[in-house]
Amino acid sequence: MASTIRPLLLRQTALSASIRRSATIPASTPGFLSKTTSPSSSIAANAARAAAFHASSRRSLLPAGPQVIKGTVNDAVPVPDPHPTHGSYHWTFERVVAAGLVPLTVAPFAAGSLNPAMDAVLCALLLVHSHAGFQSIIIDYVPNRRYPGAYKACLWLLNIATVLVGVGLYEFETNDVGVTEAVKRVWKA
Repeated sequence: MASTIRPLLLRQTALSASIRRSATIPASTPGFLSKTTSPSSSIAANAARAAAFHASSRRSLLPAGPQVIKGTVNDAVPVPDPHPTHGSYHWTFERVVAAGLVPLTVAPFAAGSLNPAMDAVLCALLLVHSHAGFQSIIIDYVPNRRYPGAYKACLWLLNIATVLVGVGLYEFETNDVGVTEAVKRVWKA
């Protein structure tokens, strides 16, 4: 569907641009166009041929961030202060949580027991794992030094979403059937 619409849109754009261009150029300009060739037909034919090869527009989706250089080329890169929640400890914690999710997701279905404590631990680890993953995405794709306002806003939105999901999981665990029982029911439905 998109491959049939895109050439049509490009053709319409080329035609409207050529009509605007031909309206602004006086007809007395020598050698511009002959009287037998209409400007829209030649441009439309070229646009139709070129439209099949264009996969994207020339405009970028987002404008480039601020291009600011602080200091000179010869300045040393500032080394951040060591922090226990960053670096290898943070990476190790994420891997331990991810590895702990494997037996916690398999155990209730393999053993056939529905323990509310195991369900609560599963929900807590899922929440921590998801929060750490989205936090890594924000850190990677919204750099603090380039977009300080957006970085802080994204982290606040992530924290608010994590709290809301945590409250929702708590309500689902205490007032409803729980996550593992809900998965069992959906699986057998």
